[in-house]
Amino acid sequence: MSFRPVLTVLLLFSLSLCSWADVGLPNVFSDHMVLQRDTELPVWGTARPGESISVSLGDLASAQAAAGEDGTWSVRLPAQDAGGPHVLTVKASNTVTFKDVLIGEVWLCSGQSNMEWTVGSSANAAAEIQAGDFPQIRHLKVPRKSSSTPKKDQAGRWQVCSPDTVANFTATGYYFAKRLQQELDVPIGLLGSNWGGTRIEPWTPIEGFAKVPELQGILQDVEQRTPGHPTFQRLATSYLESVETWTAEAKRKIGAKQSLAPSPPYPQALVPFKSHQSPTMLYNAMIAPLIPYAIRGAIWYQGESNHTESDYTEKTIALVEGWRQVWQPEIPYYFVQIAPYHYGKEDKTVLAKFWEQQAAVETRLADSGMVVINDIGNVKDIHPRNKQDVGLRLANLALAKSYGKTGIAYSGPRYRSMRIEGDRIRVSFDHAEGVASRDGKPLSHFEIIGPDSKGWQPAKATIEGSDVILQATSVAAPVALRFAWDKLAEPNLINAAGLSTGAFRAGALPAPKSILEQIGVAADYELLYDLDLAMLSDTPRYTSDRSAELSGGIARIGYLLELGKADQVQWVYVSMNAFTQKLAQLALPTSVNRNVFQQAVSGLRVYSSIPSVAGAGKGDIGNIEFWPHNYTPANAGKVGGANAGSYDVGDQRAEPVNGYGCLQIHATGSKTTLLAINNRRAGAQADLGIGNSPGQHTDWTFTKSGKGYDYKRLRIFVQLK
Repeated sequence: MSFRPVLTVLLLFSLSLCSWADVGLPNVFSDHMVLQRDTELPVWGTARPGESISVSLGDLASAQAAAGEDGTWSVRLPAQDAGGPHVLTVKASNTVTFKDVLIGEVWLCSGQSNMEWTVGSSANAAAEIQAGDFPQIRHLKVPRKSSSTPKKDQAGRWQVCSPDTVANFTATGYYFAKRLQQELDVPIGLLGSNWGGTRIEPWTPIEGFAKVPELQGILQDVEQRTPGHPTFQRLATSYLESVETWTAEAKRKIGAKQSLAPSPPYPQALVPFKSHQSPTMLYNAMIAPLIPYAIRGAIWYQGESNHTESDYTEKTIALVEGWRQVWQPEIPYYFVQIAPYHYGKEDKTVLAKFWEQQAAVETRLADSGMVVINDIGNVKDIHPRNKQDVGLRLANLALAKSYGKTGIAYSGPRYRSMRIEGDRIRVSFDHAEGVASRDGKPLSHFEIIGPDSKGWQPAKATIEGSDVILQATSVAAPVALRFAWDKLAEPNLINAAGLSTGAFRAGALPAPKSILEQIGVAADYELLYDLDLAMLSDTPRYTSDRSAELSGGIARIGYLLELGKADQVQWVYVSMNAFTQKLAQLALPTSVNRNVFQQAVSGLRVYSSIPSVAGAGKGDIGNIEFWPHNYTPANAGKVGGANAGSYDVGDQRAEPVNGYGCLQIHATGSKTTLLAINNRRAGAQADLGIGNSPGQHTDWTFTKSGKGYDYKRLRIFVQLK
């Protein structure tokens, strides 16, 4: 008989006990770390349950704790002044010592590739690396990982800034730290937690989504996929009960020699996230392990992966307020407005609308600030190499707002107000000392519009004091203006500090030319919802939402979809007898409102710029398919002639609720898709179509056709009784 297996098991068990007995700390504590000055310092780790732990920071401070039943412990050392180096010592049955510990300012550097972009890949890399001897600057790079549940640790450790290490530092963070260190004369620590190409949702904790009503669909999705969460527990228990019921019935039928029904399928809603792009996945693996390490604030450079969506302001609020809830209550948040970039064939105004959303964060989120970089980007490169100025601008913003430094310019001219003066518009700005043209040429990228719907016209912009006067010979009575409203805009309006002005728009736009007036039904209908489909997202934000304003019974419902390329706009207007008396049920289906309709509708009337579509709608009967769910091609609606093998006039919705989603109207007799809006979560790449799609799926499913349109708009109307 061999005793080797038994001895191996005993050895492994002994090693496990030793590991459990040793006091340990997460890797955010390592040699060369920087601790935050002027605030209590959390220190935490694991040890044997009940074991006494002593923590000391040199001769400056000490604290004691006992490990709990789960082996975890934590202490808070009193606030300290900047300085060092010190030694942090943790004693239990063993002793852990961390050397070369500095006390200064600690900042989180998070976001996607432009924050992850290294010094070694940025402008003047060789010279910057050679000059990178700043031992008072330290950097910890959190390795790229994702997780469906919060992790306790990560593998990164602190490094001292030197020519041997600086090449791999976050460039934006490094130049930010250089400026702070030189101005404040204290050590600077950077927690580099970033991942190229990532969206904002994976960096957000579940607590953040819970704070924003517009993001309840994402919250629900996370809750039901998180083991241990009450929603997950409820759904999992319900599924288990259905399996037990099926099992009992199956046993009975086997005994009776009867055939069995299929077993209940496992709910897709319970399947854990696998992609690092899914909500909370990067927070769990790359932010949670750092908490509650004391920091001063966060800098953020991200948005390229969300730039086609209309709810980025809300998602940013969720991110920051989530961090503030689980980490520190008042984390200052300073971020970069992304640079102009070509972005292929998409509508030139999509990026301008995204810049507007980023700018709105400052007005809605306390202790936040934005830097504009439309003058230091590269429209041909989504990764502009000049990270020196990006870091400098973020640092100046922090110095002014977090450290109270005076005399530091941190913003270019910011729009304050406009006033119409006859045939011109006077525009006033904050941070407008010494407004000028950066290149000495006429001010660029100003446009104005009049009430005659001739469209936006380039404006002559003249500086008058600290104001800018706008005029155009073709606009006798301007009513609105916009600035830098183009994804390639690199405007030249600056102030005395040489800082640029970000995109903005103001004024009341003239009423658009009405297709309803063209077809003679405008007087009979009220506009209920107006949605710019270029900014379609998981939670659409309507340009106009009158669902709380209108009242009365609904007689008829109308949908107007417009899709345009260049100057060619196709449209379809479909109206029908009311199939609901609730105005809110007519909104685009989402997992929050859960608007679901799959039924025939009567009184169908169709008008369209496409003759074949107008002709297809001559029948009186139509069919609607509205839902936020995934769906299959099965003909659940039992529509005559529908193909169960392709997506068309008859499909079947499926889990999860927060899925692909569709809003479709069909002419039943001719089996024609009159309009389709599918996959709202894909933003600019949603499926949009008028008439039958030329591919296999006539209802435009999986076509991503929305990316081919410069203009895309949905309006929903009601005729009230």
